[in-house]
Amino acid sequence: MAKGDVALVTGASGGMGQATVLRLLQDGFKVAGIDVNDKALKEFGKKVGKKANLYKVDQTNEAACRKIVKKIEKEMGPVSVLVNTIGWCGTTRFHEEDAAYWRKVIAINYDAVLYITHPVLLGMIKQNRGKILNVASDAGRIGTSGEAVYAGTKGAVIAFSKSLARENARYNVNVNCIAPGPTATPLLQAEIDENPDLIKRMVRLIPFRRVGQPEDMANAISFFCSKDSDYITGQVLSVSGGLTMV
Repeated sequence: MAKGDVALVTGASGGMGQATVLRLLQDGFKVAGIDVNDKALKEFGKKVGKKANLYKVDQTNEAACRKIVKKIEKEMGPVSVLVNTIGWCGTTRFHEEDAAYWRKVIAINYDAVLYITHPVLLGMIKQNRGKILNVASDAGRIGTSGEAVYAGTKGAVIAFSKSLARENARYNVNVNCIAPGPTATPLLQAEIDENPDLIKRMVRLIPFRRVGQPEDMANAISFFCSKDSDYITGQVLSVSGGLTMV
């Protein structure tokens, strides 16, 4: 992608989302960020200033997603890069959960990706160019205890991305995923607060003996948004410090 192109980042107020916004700004993109967390978005806005356009959006609402894409295109120009960092889950056993929890996990991790990707993709097809990077998880490749439904949604994101890559290569649209390992985000910290021994067990399993930082993920995302990845599509890159090697 050329400098000055518009990049749209979802989940922009989260740890990974903020790191991605800052990295893409550094790379020369005009960046729009969306998130439902108004308080966190305003705090991030103080940090980033007028360098990025930030919008409060409930990404599980299809109409709201279509509306914000039109607004961004009107204010900033056509979107050439889409990065879906949005994601959420708890840590519970499947047999302990109920349908309300399942629906929330599916809505945030899968429906939201569909709702924002569709209008953005239509614009990319018109441009005959674009890059889409979805943040999946190795949970969606190998499974993980305590996150069964989350793993299912991330597996769906991976399959969706590969299918989208096949359909849209003819329009010069690249679609790829990264699969982060444990990453130092507020969501992970909340889990550690509930279970202090969790981080020790994680670190013992990671060859680099540390959890990932949001910047580690943003570095990989930057590559997939750059010209260096022009001949790469339908791929899933684990960014896990070697925790998974598949």
